[in-house]
Amino acid sequence: MTEVSSNSHSTELTSQYIAQVTGDLERNAKEQERVAAEIEALQEQLRALQHDHTVLVNMQDALGGPSPAPGAEAAAAPSVPHQASAEPKQSKGKKAAPTGVKKTASKKPAAKTSSVKASTAAAKPTLVELIRGHLEKQNEPRSAAEITTALTQAHPDRSVKTTVVRTTLEGLVAKSHAHRTKQGSSVFYTTAVTSEPAPAEPQQETVSD
Repeated sequence: MTEVSSNSHSTELTSQYIAQVTGDLERNAKEQERVAAEIEALQEQLRALQHDHTVLVNMQDALGGPSPAPGAEAAAAPSVPHQASAEPKQSKGKKAAPTGVKKTASKKPAAKTSSVKASTAAAKPTLVELIRGHLEKQNEPRSAAEITTALTQAHPDRSVKTTVVRTTLEGLVAKSHAHRTKQGSSVFYTTAVTSEPAPAEPQQETVSD
């Protein structure tokens, strides 16, 4: 008895599901027909409007009216997909404009900072100029360590190292802008300006003659 009752219960459920599915299918089919009818009606309206537009444009041309460019824009306006595709392009253009402004704005401070750095670098004398100026003021030979100490005291904003000063002094010696002398194990440097009185002697001889 239980098997018969369960079988009858299952058959009732299946019959109910079948009835629901068939009802949903009928409603779906009717909805499709309604939407399709609306689409066909809208397409017919669009065709009629386009036909009227072409007739009006031809009449305008025949009467010698203005150019039909505004009419063409009006004809393209009712198409909804064109409007939808045009809106993202406009938004992209709006977004692209600030980026261009940011780029141009970021370039201006970079140019200002570079010009400021260049002006400050041009205002400060080079290490070679500092060393040559210091040697010209000295009456006695100076070592690289002494020159480094003097330059550090005179220019506390610059980091002057003894190795760099010694290398610069050797470069001046190689260019005959400074002289190097040894006293024991120490090396001293003097400017080459003090050892150039030789051109004055021929002038004195010419005067005596």
